[in-house]
Amino acid sequence: MKFNTKTIHGGQENTDPAYGSVMQPIYQTSTYSQTSPGQHKGFEYSRSGNPTRSGLEQALASIENGKHGLAFGSGLAAIDAVLKMLKPGDEVVSTSDLYGGTYRLFNSIFKGFGIKFHFVGMQDSEAIEKYINPKTKLIWAETPSNPLMNITDISALSEVAKKHKILLAVDNTFATAYLQKPLDLGADIVMHSATKYLGGHSDLVLGSLVVNDEKLAEQLYFIQKASGGIPGPMDCFLVLRGIKTLHLRMQRHSENGRAVAEFLKSHPKVENLYWPGLEDHPNHEIAKRQMKDFGGMVSFTTKGNSKQNAIRFVEKLKIFTLAESLGGVESLAGHPATMTHASIPKSEREKLGVVDSLIRLSVGIEDEEDLLKDLEQALA
Repeated sequence: MKFNTKTIHGGQENTDPAYGSVMQPIYQTSTYSQTSPGQHKGFEYSRSGNPTRSGLEQALASIENGKHGLAFGSGLAAIDAVLKMLKPGDEVVSTSDLYGGTYRLFNSIFKGFGIKFHFVGMQDSEAIEKYINPKTKLIWAETPSNPLMNITDISALSEVAKKHKILLAVDNTFATAYLQKPLDLGADIVMHSATKYLGGHSDLVLGSLVVNDEKLAEQLYFIQKASGGIPGPMDCFLVLRGIKTLHLRMQRHSENGRAVAEFLKSHPKVENLYWPGLEDHPNHEIAKRQMKDFGGMVSFTTKGNSKQNAIRFVEKLKIFTLAESLGGVESLAGHPATMTHASIPKSEREKLGVVDSLIRLSVGIEDEEDLLKDLEQALA
């Protein structure tokens, strides 16, 4: 199947065997009857497995060209499962400019369990080798990164990981499988906050992992079952429904993202612009090679590096909604320094470029002209 067909049919039965339902039913149950102890129809208890969740997990694997999909209660629960494969003394090399919640999980939780993290820029994959030693077990990459849209060469990073026999995990939330497929580029694990583009309608919280390796899948399935950070069937159903229009939405997100980036680039009140589709964006050529298009996430700073001006701008928006999160059909605006990345100390934020004047836009699928007019009036 081609990708657009996979979003609708990939990993899915044509109809539900019970009554012929075309959509995967919502199995809102915690347990399942058995004819004799241990004799059941594949499901015993919904923490270890649920038919709606299984349908979603198969769909997730299909769109990422993977063999095994796993769904979790949130994106952070999915990342938490990956980190639980490590032991005290192990080390992780991570993207430096990454989602604030991931940084908090790494630095405030797992660091306390004896895991050592190196936060480094990954625009040059060869430069990270100096941080790798016999204790290194995982490379964690986010591309495009949040919120500076930095691009990492996944294929080159995969070569580094394989050379040192360590795992490579890629957060594919911003791009989705529509724009790039990390497993095809050599990654071992692909992670999504399905809360974002996969769900697509800002009405659920869910996370996912997709892998190819059988032993890695078994390890993660065990952690999923043992730790219990699983999603409910209703949220699984909503993500399944969202995936069916992923290709249509991502195309429009990318089109509108380009229009917004081009508008902001020529605006006199904009200082710096971050969008991987710009020819002068660092690693634009890599983005062009490994991505189908460049997505709907755009960040920029206003001139003068004024926190007051940035906050005034987001408060004046009318169509863009000031809110956490991203990837919904509606356009959202955020101020990373006080919202999504507030958990990162100010000194560390500013080293990375997450300054007080930085604004992050999640460009939705509204009419392009309306979005540009809204940005214009807020900048004015």
